[in-house]
Amino acid sequence: MELFWLEHKKLWRRAGTKVSVLICFLYLVGFGGILSFQWFNFGSKVDFTRSDFGRNFDGYAAVRDRQAYALSFGGDLTDESMQQIIRDYQRMESVDAKRAWDLTDWVIINGWLGDLWSELHETGSYQVDISYFDSEKLTDFYGRRQQVLEKYLENNNQTGAEKAYLLQIDEKVIKPFHYGWIRGWQTVLSFMIDTSAESMALFLAIVLSALFAGEWHDNTSSFVLTTKNGWRTVALAKVLTGLAFTVELFAMIAACDIALQLFFLGTTGWDMPVQLIKLTAIAPMNMLQAEIYEWAFTLLGMIGFAGIVMLISSAVKSNVLALILSLAVVYVPTAVDPYLPFGLQKALGFIPLVGSGTDIFRTYTFHIFGNYVWSPYLLITVPVLIGVGCMPFAVRKWSRRVKV
Repeated sequence: MELFWLEHKKLWRRAGTKVSVLICFLYLVGFGGILSFQWFNFGSKVDFTRSDFGRNFDGYAAVRDRQAYALSFGGDLTDESMQQIIRDYQRMESVDAKRAWDLTDWVIINGWLGDLWSELHETGSYQVDISYFDSEKLTDFYGRRQQVLEKYLENNNQTGAEKAYLLQIDEKVIKPFHYGWIRGWQTVLSFMIDTSAESMALFLAIVLSALFAGEWHDNTSSFVLTTKNGWRTVALAKVLTGLAFTVELFAMIAACDIALQLFFLGTTGWDMPVQLIKLTAIAPMNMLQAEIYEWAFTLLGMIGFAGIVMLISSAVKSNVLALILSLAVVYVPTAVDPYLPFGLQKALGFIPLVGSGTDIFRTYTFHIFGNYVWSPYLLITVPVLIGVGCMPFAVRKWSRRVKV
């Protein structure tokens, strides 16, 4: 334990560690957190012809207005409440279009209309669907959603036993959907957590790539042989230090992001189903359960990635080469992904932090030993197992290099 604390202190004393953690914190918590919530994501719009940066610095108040407006429709999403939402939007738009665009979830709801009642769309119309659809014709929301889901699966060539398996998962989704302001949760679940994972991968690679390789750079590797602890014990302490740093970095960023989310968004809408974000999602989860999954996915993915980085660091003597190879593990698969066959694209998700927690919104499956397995079940377990499996090899590899 004493050796672990010495290695832990040494890691945190490095200038590279301090600078990396500071930049990571400022980017994800300062820019991606505080400024995002208060300004460019949720602030009220100033100019609707400009980018999201054309907003007021009033995110906290604007979010409260949107939440209160959405809750005025009674909580459960029924045909009647859906019709009321459309009527109220059209009334508001006729009086103050900018207010209607800023206050409502019109982009998301407009997508529902196009998916569920496509026959009402007027070809060549310059207006969006929500502006002119006859609210009285918006009936059978859940029946139509079921038809759209089944057609979606068929279009993806997910038929037969695979389709039955996915629809069986969907049967667990609670209906009617609880309705509230959606865009806040959509931003958190579809973008913010995923971005945090991608960003932390960069800084994790910068710090941990020097964990073993740094001993060669600092000409201290031979000194390990003279210690009373021995090379294998030192290597194990380094691996535990890398794991501790990984969890510490995650805890710092996740705790700050969640605290900001609670301050700006509160807990309103935690019990809404994820189907409000994407109608064809089959995950039987509400927003809170989905967020827990995505944070767990991020933590386990970071542990898996840490294992791979430490193995690379133990195998090479150059800090720069270790860093380049570590970054390549995440960013090369991401770069080549669009050019690969679909099956291989899905398989790349098993590489730690290459996959995404947003797979809970998708219907991807893997066919294993004659059975279909929904991708989120595997993407949260396989990457961490890969990383943990790399750790003993990191100890052995570095120990042999030092011993020689």
